Parts: sequence; C-alpha cells; structure tokens
Amino acid sequence: MTLALGCVADDYTGASDLANTLTKAGLRTVQTIGVPADDLALPEVDAVVVSLKSRSIPADEAVARSREAAAWLNARGAGHLLFKVCSTFDSTDEGNIGPVTDALREDAGEAIALVTPAFPETARTVYLGHLFVGMVPLAESPLKDHPLNPMRDSNLVRVLARQSRAGVGLVDLATVAQGAEAVGARLDALAREGKGAAIADAVLDRDLAVLGAAALTRKVSTGASGLGLGLARALVAAG
Repeated sequence: MTLALGCVADDYTGASDLANTLTKAGLRTVQTIGVPADDLALPEVDAVVVSLKSRSIPADEAVARSREAAAWLNARGAGHLLFKVCSTFDSTDEGNIGPVTDALREDAGEAIALVTPAFPETARTVYLGHLFVGMVPLAESPLKDHPLNPMRDSNLVRVLARQSRAGVGLVDLATVAQGAEAVGARLDALAREGKGAAIADAVLDRDLAVLGAAALTRKVSTGASGLGLGLARALVAAG
C-alpha cells in the first residue's frame, strides 16, 4: 500500500480533529493510537494519522517517538509527512515543535519545511508571522495562560527560532496570495539563506489550499488541522 499522506500528531485530541478534517475533505483516513505493529493490516486508505502523546514530554523523547511513527508511515510509502501540532502552537522554548520538525525534515533529506498553525475556520490566523486567536494576538488572548505551555509571544518566527537548530524565515501573506509557485520560490530562497523552517501566513480558507499545494512539493511539513485541510484539498484536486 502507498499512502498519499502520513501524519504524526503530538496528541490524541488533535489527531482526532485532523482525521476528521481529512475525511471531510475527501481522504479515506485511519487514525491509530500510538505507533502500530508492523503487521497491522490496513484497509485501502489515503491517509493515516498516528496519535502520539508527545507535546509536553522531554524533547529527545518526543523526537524519538515521532521518528518511530514517521518510519512506520514511510515504510508504507507515505508521499508526504505532516507533523500535526496544536493551532495555538503551544510549546516551551525547548520544544517540542522545533526539535521534531528539525528531525523529521533532516531524516527526509529536505532543506526546509513549511510551518503554519493557521486554521481560519477555528479563528486561528497567522499574519506577518504572528498568531491571532480571533481578533487578538495569541499573547493577549486567554490562551496565553495555557496550564502546561503558557504562550506569551505571538511572533511564531521568534518562537520557533528559539527551539530550532536552523534559522526560521517567513512566507508572508503577499507571497501566499501569488499562489503555490510563489510560496515554493520563497521557500527555496529561504533555504539558500540557511533557514530550516518557514512560518507561513494564512488568514482565509483559500490560503490553506495554496499552502497545501506548496507543501506537497516537499516531503515534510508542520501544522495544525488547517494545513491538513490544505494538503487534503491539494491531493484531491490532483486526483
């Protein structure tokens, strides 16, 4: 079996949300709890979401578990790997979004990964690299006081850079508005500058389709269910 999309989710609830999003967008999707056994017989599906509980554990453990999940998905021919994170991007300065993204990107042999937690349908948008919850920046919203990972900085380029070994750049909304090819060109330019990840703006539903199409030209991306929706729509459109 060859999967169109393999997903590694950093918690069970978010994994369920992603699986539901992919299914509604037209992908036949299976969700697992933990990394399945090698002999698991899958039905004919387009996507598999492997649910982990790795968001708030030590970074090295999160990397190890995510790599195990990615290896299982890659062994089934996953055409693209999405590291699914929360739409509030909640994480400490040590990770785990940056370390896992770095590891999965490097394992895939990619120079740069597109990253966005945007999901306008749930009032999560990113503009000039800043995450908004409804009409206010993340750091001014009630979510700033997350019980495990308080988020006091809305600038995701800065947040991710504190966690990542490589530099972090920005794909701004003006570039996204020009389409997937422009996004791809911007990613290439950032990679030449030594950036390993790029936060991508998205404020409207149509922005997700652009980002999904751009992300599919590479092997790995990181995002919330909104990016999953963009990936699913791009895959369905491609037939």
